Amino acid sequence: MWVLLRGGYPLRILLPLHGEWMGRRGLPRSLVPGPPRRRYRKEALPALEVPVLPVTATEIRQYLRAHGIPFQDGHSCLRAPSPFVKAWQLKDQTGAPASFSLFIDKTTGRFLCMTSLAEGSWEDFQASVEGRGEGAREGVMLGEAPEAEDIEEVRRIWDRAIPLWELPEPEEAQLARVMFGLTKVTDDTLRRFGVRYLRPARSLVFPWLSPGGLGLRGLKLLSAEGRGDEVHYKETTIPRPGVYHNLFGLPLISRRDVEVVLTSRELDSLALNQSTGLPTLALPRGTACLPPALLPYLEQFRRIVLWLGDDLRSWEAAKLFARKLNPKRCSLVRPGDQQPRPLEALNRGLNLSRILRTALPAWHKSIVSFRQLREEVLGELSNVEQAAGIRWNRFPDLNRLLKGHRKGELTVFTGPTGSGKTTFISEYALDLCTQGVNTLWGSFEISNVRLARVMLTQFAVGRLEEQLDKYDEWADRFEDLPLYFMTFHGQQSIRTVIDTMQHAVYVYDICHVVIDNLQFMMGHEQLSTDRIAAQDYIVGAFRKFATDNSCHVTLVIHPRKEDDDKELQTASIFGSAKASQEADNVLILQDRKLVTGPGKRYLQVSKNRFDGEVGVFPLEFNKSSLTFSIPPKSKARLKKVKDDNGLVTKKPSSGKKGAVPQNSETCLDQAHHPYQPNPSKPSR
Repeated sequence: MWVLLRGGYPLRILLPLHGEWMGRRGLPRSLVPGPPRRRYRKEALPALEVPVLPVTATEIRQYLRAHGIPFQDGHSCLRAPSPFVKAWQLKDQTGAPASFSLFIDKTTGRFLCMTSLAEGSWEDFQASVEGRGEGAREGVMLGEAPEAEDIEEVRRIWDRAIPLWELPEPEEAQLARVMFGLTKVTDDTLRRFGVRYLRPARSLVFPWLSPGGLGLRGLKLLSAEGRGDEVHYKETTIPRPGVYHNLFGLPLISRRDVEVVLTSRELDSLALNQSTGLPTLALPRGTACLPPALLPYLEQFRRIVLWLGDDLRSWEAAKLFARKLNPKRCSLVRPGDQQPRPLEALNRGLNLSRILRTALPAWHKSIVSFRQLREEVLGELSNVEQAAGIRWNRFPDLNRLLKGHRKGELTVFTGPTGSGKTTFISEYALDLCTQGVNTLWGSFEISNVRLARVMLTQFAVGRLEEQLDKYDEWADRFEDLPLYFMTFHGQQSIRTVIDTMQHAVYVYDICHVVIDNLQFMMGHEQLSTDRIAAQDYIVGAFRKFATDNSCHVTLVIHPRKEDDDKELQTASIFGSAKASQEADNVLILQDRKLVTGPGKRYLQVSKNRFDGEVGVFPLEFNKSSLTFSIPPKSKARLKKVKDDNGLVTKKPSSGKKGAVPQNSETCLDQAHHPYQPNPSKPSR
């Protein structure tokens, strides 16, 4: 039996957090009748003991041929006759013959019927073909009726919003255009795309129309605020971002169009379409994710140009999305001073058509000379901070050493048993996740419920047991983070774990995978295999995955048994030297015992392939918030520690902030970090 979903994907291995927030964030109070309410889903996704094996494109083709089903091979999908189409339905939403209106994703096997909007998994399609199960042909309706509150709110906001050119005061219309950079965007362009303005919220309103433009399914509100010389935009979507699958501009696409330009913002699509006349579409979640549910709507295009922004992060996202769309038909606009994002280019009077002609092909067979690399090198040299990666907000000392968190790297993390490795690495990953880094957690030691509880406490910077009345508020904000969990627990096969990670990268555009820990994957290898050789194989598999998928992998490995009075070194990592050799970064959580007082922890960066800088900095655990980054305020004190010869040394702690030299014999109190999360704002 198939089940109805709210436009999402039924996960069989990945387990996201559940619950739907029924209040409306970011909207004026006049549009929100009554207090926010929360509706919980009582049903939970099962954690299968035996994960469903992923299907391959070859297996899909073989199955279709075996059952006599004709199909056409597309860029990212296979097209086949739909069992959900009635005889009178001659055309699908793209205008193609309805007999081939079923799109099957080559990577996941999920299908979507463009005529009936029925969708489901590959197993659901097989059940329909073979006539297994009751209601096998009912399908899963992508166009399931939204929540009544969603419909009411969407209609209320849409009715209150008015076109910019109909504002009663010309000064207000001009101010709105200046705020959003629309001084050169014409009223005709805004009219064709259906853009309106909501006066109470001072926000632009972008509609999400059903395929064919037959109905209003949702809205995106865009507000702007000035911060110094810069303008920052805030987006609010109805329904929530996880199910907001709006390709803005889709109703204007003709079935004869064979080329399209993808942007990360609706404003950029307006500028591009007006300046070049080319079909343009804006991705619903910008550079954060390209949901596979949108791929069938892009199948008709022979060429796709991705112009996602003007920084290295958008450039990396463009390369990642091109893999999903089939890189052979994709071209990328490289960020640069003379190639900013489309709206800025229009306002600066640049020729957008000329910029599009400079787009680089996303696919090439091999690198033949430095000529194909010189622009990449120039981009990193001219954007040093962006090339260094995303900086931590909670660990400024880690920024001084590692410079940032970069895609495609492998980080090995180790520390003594009971020193707080999982607690530290959860805050380490949470910091990045709050900045939009799509994160997948593989916790094999502790359950997902316990891990989520720890991370929620760290996110709220306080124990929620003592303030349960605030649980819903913090849980709502935590749920909006791009955070997913594997449902594995205990020993697992490395092949199963890698397949799950591949699935997550494709479906959720995961950029950071945390594996805690490696030893739990060694039990499934052949018993006759040497444990050291098995570990080397697993480390090599993670190294290859990180490189091939441009995804950062953080791997927790237990150290070998060492004397308690000795510090851990890179050579202390269990196994051979392959783990430290393959790793780009090696982090060690030291737990050094003091002569007087409790143990003192500090983090040691013993390898940094990016620029070679290594060192240590102190950590102090805050039990109330389960954090290492926000210690209680205290003055620096003198500490006695044992040196490597066992002699007692007394040195004053330095008041200077920053990393401590690697050979320092003094364990310092950590200075109070300037970063304090504001509980009144969600961390995004």
